[in-house]
Amino acid sequence: MTKIIILAAGKGTRMGSDLPKALVPLNGRPLISYLAESVSKSGVDDSPIVVVSPENKEIISAELSQYNWQYAIQDKQLGTGHAVACAKDLVPVNCDNIVVLYCDHPFITAESIRQVAQTKTEAVTVMPAELGDYNDWRFNFYRWGRMIRNNEGKVEKIVEFKDASEEEIKVTEVNPGFMCFNNQWLWENIEKLRNDNKQQEYYLTSLVEIAFSQGYEIGTIMIGAKEAMGVNSQEELSIAEKLNKN
Repeated sequence: MTKIIILAAGKGTRMGSDLPKALVPLNGRPLISYLAESVSKSGVDDSPIVVVSPENKEIISAELSQYNWQYAIQDKQLGTGHAVACAKDLVPVNCDNIVVLYCDHPFITAESIRQVAQTKTEAVTVMPAELGDYNDWRFNFYRWGRMIRNNEGKVEKIVEFKDASEEEIKVTEVNPGFMCFNNQWLWENIEKLRNDNKQQEYYLTSLVEIAFSQGYEIGTIMIGAKEAMGVNSQEELSIAEKLNKN
């Protein structure tokens, strides 16, 4: 059994919108509607958990009223790790995997959701994208977290852009944020997250480094740059609109 957790508590501030980020329109449709369609087509989870804020629960649940989804409240925006922790009480104890997705990634496909959900993971599997460079529209990924691999080519951590060194910033393999966790391992380790970073947030991505330090191999499922595309600004929205029409 796999549960899907969708993070949707973000505001539309950086988008210059009064709407929650999940409801910012992309070619006339709310961002989250694209993800909802892929999640539904995947058949992985009939009642995903959507993490929302107290202010946006009503408007987001109304938009998703055609789906039988559950809602968890993140009272304060303390980071992605904290957001996932807010959903814990809604996750069945007999769950095997937990897939974490983001409301502002409209292009992830049902096939990729199904693939990561079916993975056998003892700790965590991630879905990176290799860009090759940050030219043209791929510059949208420049401020994303970097996948850091050791000399053997194995993922050892994900470094957020604001915490990255000059060498780490040169890495062109990025983290869209899609992750699959072993249910038991996740809840045993999520409380180990610390907010001693420049954002002072509890990063979900820090669990990758924790798993690596425990001797686990981090699974990877590579996806294309378009599928990894997220929307965090009007500029990114404009590019996403063009990609969506192609």
